Amino acid sequence: MTGDDHGAAAERTRLAWRRTALSAGVVGLLAARPAFHPDAGVPQWITAALSGLGWSFLVAIAYRRARALMKSPPHPGRRTIAAYALTTVALAALASLVVML
Repeated sequence: MTGDDHGAAAERTRLAWRRTALSAGVVGLLAARPAFHPDAGVPQWITAALSGLGWSFLVAIAYRRARALMKSPPHPGRRTIAAYALTTVALAALASLVVML
């Protein structure tokens, strides 16, 4: 096996970004779940809105990165990866708030 197959590596990375966006969607839905309880208050609605916003941002970043990986040669994603990581950390912090509410 040679190391010259850049297309397969880019495709695997693109699929990994897609899987991560889908799993972030599940986390976003779980974080928004308390807002649909009959006695939900403002904190639950704010948490649901923030989780939806975070998920939307992650999907947009993943789409942008997947498009960049289709180019030959693929563009490096330094800022995209950093933004994705920061948003993931923010969603993790938001999830901890959901647990405490």
